Amino acid sequence: MSKPFVLAHLSDPHLGPLPRPEVRELASKRLVGYINWRRGRHRLHRRDALDAVTRDLHGTQPDHVAVTGDLVNIALPAEFDHARRWLETLGRPADVSVVPGNHDAYVAAAALHRDQHWSPYMAGDEVLCHPPSGPEKLEVFSDFNGEALTPSIAIPGRAPATLFPYLRRRGPVALIGVSTAIATLPFMATGKVGEQQIACIAKMLAELRKESVFRVVMIHHPPLRSARHKCLIDAAAFQRTLAAVGAELVIHGHDHAHSLVWIAGDRGRVPVIGVPSASASVSTKKRAGAYNLYLVGGGRGAWTCEVVSRGLRPSGAVAELNRFALSWSGGA
Repeated sequence: MSKPFVLAHLSDPHLGPLPRPEVRELASKRLVGYINWRRGRHRLHRRDALDAVTRDLHGTQPDHVAVTGDLVNIALPAEFDHARRWLETLGRPADVSVVPGNHDAYVAAAALHRDQHWSPYMAGDEVLCHPPSGPEKLEVFSDFNGEALTPSIAIPGRAPATLFPYLRRRGPVALIGVSTAIATLPFMATGKVGEQQIACIAKMLAELRKESVFRVVMIHHPPLRSARHKCLIDAAAFQRTLAAVGAELVIHGHDHAHSLVWIAGDRGRVPVIGVPSASASVSTKKRAGAYNLYLVGGGRGAWTCEVVSRGLRPSGAVAELNRFALSWSGGA
């Protein structure tokens, strides 16, 4: 390709301000999240920071935008509508791909509101992995608390459930959207892919490997070892899948920090890249609001990908922070 395909990646906008909840809506884990938001999180995640980051992103004119979760804070119904309106400022559903994070699944009922408002941004172009036929046979994942998580059964009169993983093809890039969003106990922020999703992801990646496409896996939780309260529960199983069938790139959020690690695989190593919260204030101890651009070129067997990180400086201006090229055989 003479011109690289530009994929923009941002995560964890934690959109504010928080709507005023009704008392009944706080009779759950939401109460803890609401107190945390009022006590300080609202100062860490600033709309002015997010607006500066997204203005800069628009200026780069990417070919596609990936958002890897935590658009909301405590999963109030009104938050999902607010997040949809923000997604519309990023682009059309065909030009923006979303996967949910743990805050988008703060309570079990959150998936219904999420699917009602965000499903166009999480709709696959085609099905490479078929679930069991008939809604009555479709497996519903659940975490250790028994809370339902995606994929879920469509209920008449409600928004259709979004099925994960989904596949979107954009130019030379194949995007696989993975959900790790599960409802958990207070003070827990764990995620889970689940056996059914892992099997589908393996099939998708293996089929796509036969084509000349740059395979990008979008996920909220990093597929790596992490603190118990915020880890991906089945990270080891997911890593084994990536090692066995490969991927050109895995992008995630959740940790609110720039990161690059590698998963050793049978077909070359797999880069796993995280970004900070896009709304993080310049006053935060961790990295302030930022996003990544991935400039994809080349072709099958000879891909190139330059990673450009852009983010807030102490002055509040957005500028380039770092730039490097990926190498799947070794080096940085």
